[in-house]
Amino acid sequence: MTRTKFLAGTTAIALLPATAFAVPEGGYGDLVERLNPAVVFIEVSGTTGGPSLEESLPEGFPREELERRFGPLFPERGQERARQGLGSGFIIEEDGLIVTNNHVVENADTVTVKLADGTEYEAEVLGTDPLTDLAVLDIEAEDLTTVEWGTSADVRPGDEALAIGNPFGLGGTVTSGIVSAVSRDIRSGPYDDYIQTDAAINRGNSGGPLFNADGEVIGVNTMIFSSGGGSVGIGFAVPSDLAQDVVADLVDDGSIARGWLGVQIRPMTEEIANVLGYDGPTGAVIEMVSNDSPAAEAGLREGDIILDFADTEIIDVRDLTRAVADVAPDTTVEAVVLRRGDEETIEVTVGDMTDRTM
Repeated sequence: MTRTKFLAGTTAIALLPATAFAVPEGGYGDLVERLNPAVVFIEVSGTTGGPSLEESLPEGFPREELERRFGPLFPERGQERARQGLGSGFIIEEDGLIVTNNHVVENADTVTVKLADGTEYEAEVLGTDPLTDLAVLDIEAEDLTTVEWGTSADVRPGDEALAIGNPFGLGGTVTSGIVSAVSRDIRSGPYDDYIQTDAAINRGNSGGPLFNADGEVIGVNTMIFSSGGGSVGIGFAVPSDLAQDVVADLVDDGSIARGWLGVQIRPMTEEIANVLGYDGPTGAVIEMVSNDSPAAEAGLREGDIILDFADTEIIDVRDLTRAVADVAPDTTVEAVVLRRGDEETIEVTVGDMTDRTM
């Protein structure tokens, strides 16, 4: 499966404790043998709208003549065409709870989960979160092999990583590498905080786990960066600390509740920081406050610089986006703002971000 600019990554498993620095003697065979039954392969089928290619035909294209000879070139407007895709996932509960990517199951009519032993189940999509590209499936099963969540905050560049997944439909494929970077912002969305790995990740691996050497899931492989469609050693995984919270919320009621403030923001600049006597640019500058928003009701103004929100220090705009989203709707928190050179503490009752922007 692919997405614009970024090709869907795949399952990746990073398997090492903070003290592990080398491939275990004899390789990863024992570890893979233990983990492989908990990694699943996902097939989806559905329908999607007819292609837009018809509308972009060059002037003078001999459509009528070609259709006279060979029949219709395009579906009728609005006609649907078949969609099929592959992905990966991992089991977190013995009775069949499975984590994967939203883009693997998005708009699917049927989702089939295949275990490592070949057993197949039709899955129910319990919930999805497009903003973090996560989804939770459920199958009617019991006594399944599961994996455990690890702590992505402990992951460091240079730690080893192991991936097991379903690239190009080749189930049970294992690749290894290292963690190349953490907290990557690749501008794919407001919650970018990816683990980057050079473990080979390809189409069909999307939604698989990234483990540490203890066999704990430290990430959910989501996409790769590639100019040609294959792995070039730049893959990205949603960190487990974020994924675990989102998954728990989806299991609870199938949806994600995020806070909403109602402002447009931009980063602090070196120039503004120098004028204000700061060592460097920190904080988020409010460019606009939406009418009837929580920010407006709290008295936040254009030009205010938010330095802290709900006890979270705001270094850049991403910090504020996440801090607001992490607050449950209708919760009152404190925001520390710099206004005309003076710091003020303002109470804000956060709204609900459903169908809204920051």
